[in-house]
Amino acid sequence: MKLYLESLGCDKNRVDSEKLLSELLEKYEGSEVTLDPSEADIAIVNTCSFIGPAKEESINTILDLAEYKKSGRLKKLIVAGCLVERYKDEIRKELPEIDEIASVKDYVRRLDSQMKRVESGERYTRYLKIAEGCDKYCSYCIIPRLRGHFRSIPMDAVLEEARELVEDGAKELILVAQETTLYGTDLYGKKSLHLLLHALSEIEGLVWIRVLYCYPEEIELPLMEELRDNPKVCHYLDLPIQHSSDRLLKAMNRKTRREELKEKIALLRREIPDICLRTTLITGFPGETEEDFQDVLSFITEERFDRLGVFPYSQEEGTPAASMENQIPESVKNKRLSRIMELQQEIAFQKAEEQRGRILKALITGYDEEEGRVILRSYMDSPEIDSFIFVKGPERVSGEFVQVKVVDTEGYDLIGEYCESSQ
Repeated sequence: MKLYLESLGCDKNRVDSEKLLSELLEKYEGSEVTLDPSEADIAIVNTCSFIGPAKEESINTILDLAEYKKSGRLKKLIVAGCLVERYKDEIRKELPEIDEIASVKDYVRRLDSQMKRVESGERYTRYLKIAEGCDKYCSYCIIPRLRGHFRSIPMDAVLEEARELVEDGAKELILVAQETTLYGTDLYGKKSLHLLLHALSEIEGLVWIRVLYCYPEEIELPLMEELRDNPKVCHYLDLPIQHSSDRLLKAMNRKTRREELKEKIALLRREIPDICLRTTLITGFPGETEEDFQDVLSFITEERFDRLGVFPYSQEEGTPAASMENQIPESVKNKRLSRIMELQQEIAFQKAEEQRGRILKALITGYDEEEGRVILRSYMDSPEIDSFIFVKGPERVSGEFVQVKVVDTEGYDLIGEYCESSQ
């Protein structure tokens, strides 16, 4: 029997998917994983419903896979994840193609136990989920309703899973949760992310540890010091701020204000001068005026984030923001998004130019046969969302670390040459 998995949405979902697939392999003894849905006897879709486009992608994927019941050997279609949690009754009624559903509450506590994982991406880079749920209740976000209250995974369990991943070939671990910065507060009575980072760094064979989803108001000096002083922890921080207008930050139920954000960013850069800061923004939130929009443009110009992503506000039923007055037209959202990305492109290209002459440790991640060049990532680049370094030359083994000198740029990306020590 062959099992096919389609994992949609965030990297936290990917961790759940790998554990879910492992559970199914155990349930159907003797089965194996296939990457071709036409060969699958059982297909599993782990869905996302965070925003409108994610819901649409989830439904289209379900319908596409259901076609293999007609054209392939597919006998069973299982759908799991946030879409099921959010629309269980509707899915049962409107999508009869589905044979079995598993909502988040059905499986997430089971998956957060010490269950083995089936690798579904790059073996040398793996995501490590350290907590589930969220207690922030941002007014635009449905996640607390779907995933429940914030709850840390015990440190012993996280460390055991991390050791297994490293033994399986992982050299980079990326820590994820709805919010990583509150790790441990529910179990140990204090923020313990810095303690977890220190313990993880003692795992032999692990080279890089990267941290995502850090709420700015929760970042304190012990975490900064661990980022600064621990050689295995990348000087990289994902710091989603969502906006800079105090009025909108309050409406979003965010806990920081503009001046506090500026102070935290300044402190991070003072403590860790070569830190790479990534952020995300929402444009077109209800009531966003032209003045609010200009505020965020000026904030981007002032702070010069190394990496930045922006999303148009999505009006999600069940959230306080969905019923707010002065919803913004889609055309306005998209125009503002384009303007933000035009500005960030200028900054990103300048930031890339500033890397000329710098020698960086880089992880080989692939090969561009058409251009005849090796694809790498530095500590400044998270997989799938950030930039690359390209080095001309023959193919090399993915998962190796080398030293690269930056000699040129290509838009967001860097062009490098191997240093003699890495030949």
